[in-house]
Amino acid sequence: MLKIEHLTKTFGEKTAVDDLSLHIQPGEIYGFIGHNGAGKTTTLRAVAGIMSFDAGEIYIDGKSVREQPVECKRDLAYIPDNPDLYEFMTGIQYLNFIADIFGVDPDTRAERIHRYADTFGLEKNLANPISSYSHGMKQKLAVISALIHAPKLILMDEPFVGLDPMASHTLKEIMRGICDAGGAIFFSTHVLEVAEKLCDKVAIIKNGRLIKSGTMEEVKGDDSLEEVFLELEEEKDA
Repeated sequence: MLKIEHLTKTFGEKTAVDDLSLHIQPGEIYGFIGHNGAGKTTTLRAVAGIMSFDAGEIYIDGKSVREQPVECKRDLAYIPDNPDLYEFMTGIQYLNFIADIFGVDPDTRAERIHRYADTFGLEKNLANPISSYSHGMKQKLAVISALIHAPKLILMDEPFVGLDPMASHTLKEIMRGICDAGGAIFFSTHVLEVAEKLCDKVAIIKNGRLIKSGTMEEVKGDDSLEEVFLELEEEKDA
């Protein structure tokens, strides 16, 4: 579903992502772990096609992000850590706007908007302007907008930040359901307990370089993911 091959991205003299390779298969929830500034967001933005990169290749369902950017974007959704929504719109106007972009037919969009808005407890607020929404409500709206066109690949940058416990639980169930149906999810998180329970595979990145990846069992063994992450951080600093 997603192949990142030798991805490199620099900003001046700083190498934000350094020769990164990851493969994510259909059906997998893949966690991306690292400290602030490790290169997680840069990687996700490159995969989403909103940031250029200096070397390497990214393929989504066999298509090159460099050579077929529009086709790749049709197959994915990206939820940034701080979604920028059009706050002059109402919630329903924004969701219909996103559905228009992806060419979702009226009946399908209506069903999905109703289902997901009801699931997240947002339906009664859709007629209100987004400017009146709390941070958590905006995060829920961003999640719903990402699901409207049923993408094959969903990219999420710290998706649980700002969500209440019930909404977080709901999102985890939706993520699992999408992957059980053959989709794939690649997401960054600082909440290692969530990653440990939710992810099929995980990658740990530091200073732009991959330091460990694999199935959750391969990465953590008999330890917790938090213990492994802290040990690897200390080893790289030594």
